Amino acid sequence: MIELAVFDMAGTTIDEHGAVYDALRHAVETTGVAVDPVDLQTWMGTDKREAIAALVRIGGGAPDADLVERQYEVFRAHLRESYTRRPPQPVAEADKALAALRARGIKIALTTGFSADVALPLLDSLGWSTGEGGNLDAVVTSDEVPRGRPAPYMIQRAMEKTGTVDVRKVLVAGDTVVDLEAGFNAGAAVVVGVLTGQLTREQLEAHPHSHVLDAVSDLPGIAETQADA
Repeated sequence: MIELAVFDMAGTTIDEHGAVYDALRHAVETTGVAVDPVDLQTWMGTDKREAIAALVRIGGGAPDADLVERQYEVFRAHLRESYTRRPPQPVAEADKALAALRARGIKIALTTGFSADVALPLLDSLGWSTGEGGNLDAVVTSDEVPRGRPAPYMIQRAMEKTGTVDVRKVLVAGDTVVDLEAGFNAGAAVVVGVLTGQLTREQLEAHPHSHVLDAVSDLPGIAETQADA
């Protein structure tokens, strides 16, 4: 039986209208290098400082620590402007799905390639929290772990925060390839791709997965199937 469900944030549980893609591309291209859409997609879901460094390098630039930090601030500012102009909202029925899972005794954790200074205000804007009366049991940001996705550390940290000891009772869901890779690297029992991000079913199904679903609203049914297995 699933004890812990670990979800990505942007594109999986939160609809931020593609703002992360735009902000990351902007942060890299303002260094003077071009960003290939395929490379951009490859690095979505990862720690954003790591993504900026990698994409600048792929574009032919030389990303030293100072440049990465400057462009991360560019990323943050662009994202903040985008969120002000068009506020994020839950992916359709995502909040209800999380509530349905918690009602069954399944703990809910969110993981993200954002650092805490970006992730926590975003959650606050939705009224999502781990506090008393909140709808979450844990939030893990990229700056809490040695490496972001596809490393398994954020999932393991979510297990630690929620007191989950058996990874065979963990479900992981996300909208990017690195979400799937992190789930399998962690040894999660169920690894789910969702189609509310930028990837198609065919693109997600080309990578190891347990299920590919239209959205997280379909997940309570998967968790119920696991409980009956």
